[in-house]
Amino acid sequence: MLTLVTGTTGQIGRRFVPRLLAQTGPGEKVRILVRDAARAERFAELGAEVVTGDLRDAEALGKAVAGADAVVNVAASFRGVPDEEAWAVNRDAAVALGHAARTAGVQRFVQVSTGLVYGLGRGRPLTEDDEIRPGGEMWGAYTESKAAAEQELLALDGLDVRIARLVFVYGEGDPHLAQSLRWAGGWASAQRLQMVHHADVAQGLLRLLYAPGAAGRIYNIADDAPVTALDLHQLNGVDLPAGMADRTDPDPWSGITSTRRVRRELGYRPLYPTVWAARDAGAL
Repeated sequence: MLTLVTGTTGQIGRRFVPRLLAQTGPGEKVRILVRDAARAERFAELGAEVVTGDLRDAEALGKAVAGADAVVNVAASFRGVPDEEAWAVNRDAAVALGHAARTAGVQRFVQVSTGLVYGLGRGRPLTEDDEIRPGGEMWGAYTESKAAAEQELLALDGLDVRIARLVFVYGEGDPHLAQSLRWAGGWASAQRLQMVHHADVAQGLLRLLYAPGAAGRIYNIADDAPVTALDLHQLNGVDLPAGMADRTDPDPWSGITSTRRVRRELGYRPLYPTVWAARDAGAL
């Protein structure tokens, strides 16, 4: 089995690839697609095959998927990029990769997406069967482009696509936990954020990659206990902003997802069920 992984130099990819390489057995290989070969040296030392090229280049995609049995598409353009780039990477390049994978005879395609595609809360934990309502000024084109990629990839005949919807990812030195205060400082103290540790992102993606009979399925990947704005400030060692305790959460169920499906169908159980458990284990 040869697995191609994209987005390997980002926060998720750089932590996922070593775990995937550690899981490989005899005859199994990992290939990565990177724009800068120098940034792939660490993965090459661990045994990954490196293909240099841009995800938006058709020739590079052809080389990357040639002979591959599976693809894990982690690549994404997130906050702070022009809308045109978000659409080009998150939808156009992802769908082009799907087409290239199908042409090359790839058997499984894991698309990494986001729980932000749900949009507003529903008064309960969000499930994979809920209608998606992407958008919002805070995220620009990110959520809409990710949602469009999901829909177009799932519509491809002849390609086994599985979707992983991640919540807020943290851990192992990822700056996201500190960056959360950029917006959490304006929240109500009880306003909640659902999170997932990088170790559990990797666990979830590996389960999607190897599970039989998961074609066309969507799975939420999250931990067991959303944290509050108060928790986020305490985890970062920062005092609460004045007036936070007097604010009201406008949507208490926004971003809170159910992991019932991934637990029942794929046996997922968070290694770090709470961020506090990760902190106590020295895994932040």
